Amino acid sequence: MSVIDSLRQQIAACEAQLATLRQQLAEAEHLQLQSRRQAQEEVQPATFDPLTHDMSYGIHDDFRSEVFAALSHGDGSEQPPRSRWPLDKMEYKRYGRQLIMPEVGLQGQLRLKKTSVLIVGVGGLGCPSAAYLVGAGVGTVGLVDGDTVEESNLHRQILHSTARVGMTKVESAMVALNSLNPNVKLVPHAARLTPDTALSIFKDYDIVLDCTDSPASRYLISDTCVLLGKPLVSASALRTDGQLMVLNNPPLPPGDAAGGPCYRCVFPKPPPPESVVSCGDGGILGPVVGTMGVLQALEAIKVITRGVHSSVRGPAEAPSLLIFSAYATQMFRTIRLRTRKPKCAACSAQATVTPEALNSGSLDYVQFCGTINPVDALSPNERISVENYAKLRTGRNPITGTEVSADSHVLVDVREKVQFDLCSLEGSVNIPFSAVSRLRVGDDAVKIPATEEEERWIAELKARGDKPLFVVCRLGNDSQMTVKKLKAMGLDNGGQRWIGDIKGGLRAWREKVDHEFPDY
Repeated sequence: MSVIDSLRQQIAACEAQLATLRQQLAEAEHLQLQSRRQAQEEVQPATFDPLTHDMSYGIHDDFRSEVFAALSHGDGSEQPPRSRWPLDKMEYKRYGRQLIMPEVGLQGQLRLKKTSVLIVGVGGLGCPSAAYLVGAGVGTVGLVDGDTVEESNLHRQILHSTARVGMTKVESAMVALNSLNPNVKLVPHAARLTPDTALSIFKDYDIVLDCTDSPASRYLISDTCVLLGKPLVSASALRTDGQLMVLNNPPLPPGDAAGGPCYRCVFPKPPPPESVVSCGDGGILGPVVGTMGVLQALEAIKVITRGVHSSVRGPAEAPSLLIFSAYATQMFRTIRLRTRKPKCAACSAQATVTPEALNSGSLDYVQFCGTINPVDALSPNERISVENYAKLRTGRNPITGTEVSADSHVLVDVREKVQFDLCSLEGSVNIPFSAVSRLRVGDDAVKIPATEEEERWIAELKARGDKPLFVVCRLGNDSQMTVKKLKAMGLDNGGQRWIGDIKGGLRAWREKVDHEFPDY
C-alpha cells in the first residue's frame, strides 16, 4: 500500500469518528433540551422564577448571589415581597441599552415582554429574526419548521451548527436561543405548516413572521393572518436581492378598508411555477438573507412597541415594499403600496377565504400556485444512464461491448459557467442553458444567430458532426430541453447523428459512479 493510500485511509477513519462524535453531541444537546423543557412544564411558573432557573446559563454574578442568598433564609414557604419595579432587576440590566431609547422605553419593553411572536421557517430568514427577537426580550416565540439541519444550511442559517446536523431545525434553534436568553418562552412546532393546522397554531400568537421560501406558504400564512387578525412581516431573498413588507397592519377585519393590505392585495396571482427559483438552484449570499431576516425582526419590534394589542395600538406606518439589492449602487429602495384591494379574495367584503374553507381543505394552495412536473421530454432511446455512460468513457460501448476511442463522442455540459467552473467531467464542453434557451429556430429548422458566441459553439458542434452528442446538466432537466433544441436546429443531421442526454445529470453521476464528485 502506498503512502498516499495509507493517508487517505487514516483521513477516512478520522472523518468517520468525527461524524460519530458530532451525532453524539447533537443527541446529548437534544436530550438536555428535552429535559429542560420537561422541567419547565412540570414547574409552570407564572412569571420568571430564579429558583427554578438553570444555573448553567450565563447569569450575572450579582444575580446569582441574590438567588443563593434567598435560598439561605427560611424554608421557602414565605411569599416573596412584591417588586417595586415593573421589570426584574436582571431585565433592567439585560435590556438596558434599548430601554434608554425613547423608541422603546419602559412601556415598549413591557409590550415586548407581553407579546408572543410566531416565526414560520427557521432557515436563512428565521434564524436572525429569532435571534434578535429573543435577544430583545419578546415574551414568547413560536418556531414552525419541518426540516432538519443540513450542512449546506450552515453558511447562512446562523442558529444551527455543525454538531447539530441531522437535528430538526426547531430543536437546533431552541438550543441556541435558550443559551442566548433563557427568560424567553420558546414553543416548538416541528412540522410543516398546512391549511388544516394553520389556524390552530396562529391563534395563540400576536404577530407572525413569514420566513418561508415558497409562494404556496406565503399565501397560506397571509390568509391565516387576515382571518385571525394578526399583523404579518413577510420577507424573501434570492441570490443578492431581497424584499420586505409589513402586511395586514393594522389587522382590521375583512371588508374594513382602513386595514393594511394582505399578500393577495400585492400579488393577486402567483408567479408562473417555472419562474420560481429556489436557493438551491439560484444560490443565495448569506449576508443578503441575513439582512432581510434582521430587518424582519426590526419591523416586528416596531409594530410591537407601538402597540400590537388593539387597546394600546399606535398609528401604523403606510404600507410599503422594501427592495434590497446588495450589488446595486443604491442598495435600498422603497415602493409605496396601495391599501386593501376592493375585491381581494382574503381581506375584502367579498372575501372567499374563510376559516371553513381553510379547515375543509377546499383551498388548495399548491394547486393555486402550480407545480412543475418532472421533465420527461425525451424517449428512452434518446437517453443514457450514468452507469452506461461511465462504461462508454472507459473506452467500451455499453451496448455492443466493442472498444471505442477516448474521442468517440462530444459531451456538452449546459450548467451556467459559474457552476461549470466549480467542477466538471473531463473533456466536457460548456454551453450554458441560458444561451441555448435564447436561440431562435425558424420554421425550416434554420438557426437565426443572435451573437458571435452562439455562432462559435454552433460551428464547433457542426464540425464534429460525425460523433454522438451527449448532454449533461445538474439534475437531468435542462439537458432534455437542450437535446430538443439542438435537434430542432438540425444538428442531428436529419437523424443520422445521435443526440441524447444523461439521465439524472451530475447528481446521479455522483451518487452512482463517482462519489468524490463535488456536491454543492
